[in-house]
Amino acid sequence: MSGSRASLQIGGTITVAVLAALSWFGWMGWDNEYTTDPVTGATSGPYAAWQVIGCALTLLTVFAGAVTVGVRPVFVSLAITLAFTAAWTLTASGDDSTGLYLVGTVLVFGGLAVATLLASVVATAIQHRRGHAGVGGHQ
Repeated sequence: MSGSRASLQIGGTITVAVLAALSWFGWMGWDNEYTTDPVTGATSGPYAAWQVIGCALTLLTVFAGAVTVGVRPVFVSLAITLAFTAAWTLTASGDDSTGLYLVGTVLVFGGLAVATLLASVVATAIQHRRGHAGVGGHQ
């Protein structure tokens, strides 16, 4: 791997990690209030559907953008999964005296790992189908 290619992979991975953490804080990390329906008494939250959808679309955009500029999908997947999970854990651990946030950490990690693995498979298939083996660092 040449110096410029290595720089792209390292810099791109770090950028993806920062953007993934910022996605958590920007879309959901600030919201910790539950809503109770006055008629049914049902409690929901703390996140609204628009927040989750917006965050997922942001992460998908970050993933696609990074792969498009040549960062390897595996590095993008690792960066998103680890950084977003770390940001979630940081927020959740401050509000939880029971320690159950660790269960959430495992679920967030697992969900992101599966989602980014699927995105990596799709991205790699698209790259190979289009005949751009050089895109994303593949040779």
